[in-house]
Amino acid sequence: MSISHLFLWLTAAIWGFAFVAQSVGMEALGPYGFNATRFTLAALSMLPLIYFLDGKKQHDKGLTLKAGLIAGSVLFAGATLQQIGLLYTTAANAGFITTTYMLIVPIAGLFLRHHIERQTWVGIILALVGLYVLTVGPNLTVQKGDAIEFLGAFFWAAHVLIVGHYSTKVPIVTFSVIQLVVVACGSWIMALAFETVSWEAIEVSWVAIAYAGIASSAIAYTLQTLGQKQVAPSSAALILSTEAVFAAIGGWWLMDETLSSRELAGCGLIFVGMMISQWPKRKRATSDKEDLLQAPSA
Repeated sequence: MSISHLFLWLTAAIWGFAFVAQSVGMEALGPYGFNATRFTLAALSMLPLIYFLDGKKQHDKGLTLKAGLIAGSVLFAGATLQQIGLLYTTAANAGFITTTYMLIVPIAGLFLRHHIERQTWVGIILALVGLYVLTVGPNLTVQKGDAIEFLGAFFWAAHVLIVGHYSTKVPIVTFSVIQLVVVACGSWIMALAFETVSWEAIEVSWVAIAYAGIASSAIAYTLQTLGQKQVAPSSAALILSTEAVFAAIGGWWLMDETLSSRELAGCGLIFVGMMISQWPKRKRATSDKEDLLQAPSA
């Protein structure tokens, strides 16, 4: 295993365990208050990266601001739904359901006239079966938290498409910071309007806030950027999709969450579906090298 692969595995682990931090952080704070403090800290922690990674890049400031506002608004919706969903479901369910955005993206691509490989369709079907097994109970009932997380997955998928559209046109770190500021501002507005955010509650939740704000943002982003410089996009996506597994491990290890045999089967099918859909396609010997050359550089 190369150091680049290790960076990506660490990124997936950090993101997976963030679901635990997000759940624990709401023991004293509401979902809007937690996101407000988390994304404020995330934006501040990423500011230095602008100097080191984007400092010398020339860019259209108007386009960068517009891109950040659009992506940030969608990110706010996704992050808000994810956080609210965690009030009613486990970290494991939230992790596996959220990562279905990786399968929603290619389906959305059909409307953009993108071609979907047969392998991807197989993965999508398996994941949909797994999603049904995981979330649908007797009399076709769906838990409130699972439904909210699945709705959020559509916003995460939209966010991926928006980022993909702008990633080669604007400096990525500056773009990311603007997004974080948008989410922080939106969350503060909602928190002050509908919740009570006290300094005491923030102090009680500071470990969860710091982990979600710094580790899963500035640190994980940096590791992802370093890792994807030397790993083909398809392989990188495969590794990063294990975020859901780490969410389940974190929920079991740190929060004593357990999964029934049915839930384990559903999670397993979703995971296998993601693996199949993201598995590198080797149509010719040079495919991975070509993928690497086409990978966006940050």
